[in-house]
Formats: sequence, structure tokens, C-alpha cells
Amino acid sequence: MTSASRAGKAPISVLVPVKNEADNLRRCLTALDWADEVFVVDSQSTDGTDEVAAELGAQVVQFHFNGTYPKKKNWALDHLPFRNEWVLIVDADEVVVPELAAEIGRRIMKNEADGFFLNSHYYFLGRPIRHCGYDSCWNLRLFKHRLGRYEKMPDCTGGRSGDNEAHEHVELDGRVLRLRNSLEHRAYPTIATWVEKHNRYAIWEAAQSERFLKQPIPKSIGSVQRFKRRLKKIAWRLPMRPLARFLYAYVWRLGFLDGKPGFVFCGLLAFYDFLASANRYEQRMSQLGTRRECAFTPSTAARAPE
Repeated sequence: MTSASRAGKAPISVLVPVKNEADNLRRCLTALDWADEVFVVDSQSTDGTDEVAAELGAQVVQFHFNGTYPKKKNWALDHLPFRNEWVLIVDADEVVVPELAAEIGRRIMKNEADGFFLNSHYYFLGRPIRHCGYDSCWNLRLFKHRLGRYEKMPDCTGGRSGDNEAHEHVELDGRVLRLRNSLEHRAYPTIATWVEKHNRYAIWEAAQSERFLKQPIPKSIGSVQRFKRRLKKIAWRLPMRPLARFLYAYVWRLGFLDGKPGFVFCGLLAFYDFLASANRYEQRMSQLGTRRECAFTPSTAARAPE
């Protein structure tokens, strides 16, 4: 029996990557009191994030990004002294509901897999989004930490796109299953929050566009993630990408059923695609005829059985 089980905690190490997330962190960490240990990996926040994390019992570690690689999650997976085999990665704006916490505790004890995909229920402006292509969002968040790392996608933007893996996926050398219960992703309480984050995401996606178009899709990131990457390859070639994104989300994926929040959300998705295309154009112009691409080292992770 481990010390974690004697203390009534699940033998899980939780990783929460943050920067200026004091407002979200109380809700997130309070919902993690069932886990044996929690690491909050901060990027020199200025809003008291580290104080909130310490107050709620988390171990706070500061991460200093070098502007290229590694980003925060891979650095943490390589350097933190996890005392448990299993690691769960949760963003500060996400909540592990009690049903999910209980399922995690049960499933990891069965030794039936080396990792689990988690679904997210997405909230926008405080309202649930049930359509728009966001009715399900599966990501590999729970896994044996020695077996999984995020895709190695070095950053050419000088850190302008942020220091955390936002769109990279975990590549796991092992068997993967799905959990039944879902995270609550209370992502964007304001339009300003959405725009600030997606401006950074658009810069990163533009910088990775050539890789998305030319590199083979990794077989180790899961079938859903590979399908999304295939859609991205198509999207980058569309002449009216923002309009196509709006019609896809609002009409094809029934975003209109989410009412006014769905209309606003789908409009912002189209705006994001416009930003990504505009940033790609800007980056090409700034090169002034000199081709400058990110160095890329293909992953050696084996394919995860599905």
C-alpha cells in the first residue's frame, strides 16, 4: 500500500501549467483535492497565481522558456520529481468533476491501459457549447508519464505564441483507452480573453503551417487527432478559409442550435482562421525571400494502439 493510498488520495500526480491564472486556479485546484500531489508550473505570473497555488497546497515550480523548445508541459514531464506513475494534465480553466475523479481512481488501478483520452465539455461566456464542432473534444491527458511526451514542434516565433503546448498532442508508447466522464472546460468568460489567447494560437499555427502541409501526420497521436490534422491540411488550402470555417461550424456542425452564443462563437472561429492566414502572410513577407523554417526532429514514439 502506498503512502498515497493510506492517506486516502488517488496515486496520481497532477500537472497544471499556468500564467496569470489566479482567478481560475482556485476553482481548478479545489477540484483536485482527491489527487496525491499537484504541481503548478508557472511562467512568472504577476497576478498572485503562485500565492494562490501555494495556499491551496500545490507545489509551485517556475518555468523559464528559452523561446524555442522545450515548452512548458514537455519540460515538466522531463524534470518534475513525480512520485506517482500516472500523471494527469489539467489546464487552470478546467474542472475535474467528482464523477471523473472517481473514475480515474478506479481505472488506473485496473492496469488496463497506459493512457486515457478525456473528453471536455466546453463553456463560452458561461454557457455550454453543445454544437459548433465542440460537442466533443478528446485529448490524451492521463497517462504513465515515462511513456508519453507532447509532439516536438519547435517555435520559430520568438515566444510570441506563448510557452505552453496548446495544440500539440501527446504521443504515447502504449495502449490507450477512453474515460466515460468528462472535464468541464470553462474556457473563455469574456470575448477579450478569447481574442488574447487565440491571437497567440494563430501566430503559432501560421508558423507551423508548412509542417502541417508537408509533414506526415504522426500515427501515435490518436485517430481523432489525426482526423483533425487532415482537416487542417485541407483548410490551409481553401481560398475562403474563414467563410468555410463559419459555415462548417454554424451550419454543418449545427452551431445555430446554440443560439446567440453559438453565432458569436462561430464568428470568432472564422476570425481565428483569418488571423492564422494573415499571420502566415505576414511571416512570409518578413522573410524577404529567405526561407526560414523551424527545425524539426521527428518523434520516435511508437504508435499507440486504439
